[in-house]
Amino acid sequence: MVEPNSNGVQIAIQPFVLGPYETNCYVVTPEGGRDCWIIDASFDPEEMISHIRRLGLTPRAILLTHAHLDHIAGLGRVREAFPGIPVLLHRAEHEWLANPVLNLSAMTGEPIREGDPDGELADGQELTLGPLHWIVRHTPGHSPGGVMFYCEEAGVALVGDSLFNGSVARTDFPGSSPQTLADSIRRVLYQLPATTRVFPGHGPPTTIGREMKSNPFVRA
Repeated sequence: MVEPNSNGVQIAIQPFVLGPYETNCYVVTPEGGRDCWIIDASFDPEEMISHIRRLGLTPRAILLTHAHLDHIAGLGRVREAFPGIPVLLHRAEHEWLANPVLNLSAMTGEPIREGDPDGELADGQELTLGPLHWIVRHTPGHSPGGVMFYCEEAGVALVGDSLFNGSVARTDFPGSSPQTLADSIRRVLYQLPATTRVFPGHGPPTTIGREMKSNPFVRA
């Protein structure tokens, strides 16, 4: 649960650490509402599915921060649990869901093929969830279609694998670029208010201000 920010805006962001890569997946719900988003769907998402059902929530979309295997391996199970739920992904990675080489699952010996996305996420795109307004920002570098989701009203950003608490994402994968990632962090993430609470794809939460001051990989 995220506490109210200085504007009194409340939002529930429930993390689930799933699979062998300890991937953070999130269920996002405006406080007091029933509509929710699922942010990424890793291996063994049953706990996340049970949480949604137990609270009587209605998932409106699965928003993917990117399409590496540890963020998409549970898509089939989530789609089965909530028939018709749309999966949204940046266009640069639309082919990755069904391509084990691109989504990196081929190297594990258990190729993942999760079909096609249902819609596109684009830089500057505006989304709404209940009364809250969000903006999608393209943050390539870890992968070409990486995105983050920012809600100014709640003061929160779900950033996928672009920025971690005291670290940054790997850039040794096909399609990765350390220079592009550093540019994304400085040009997009470090332009957010310092008080913005950051929810990454791995590891504990942080804030923009903390990372600008102390992140050893990308200085402000």
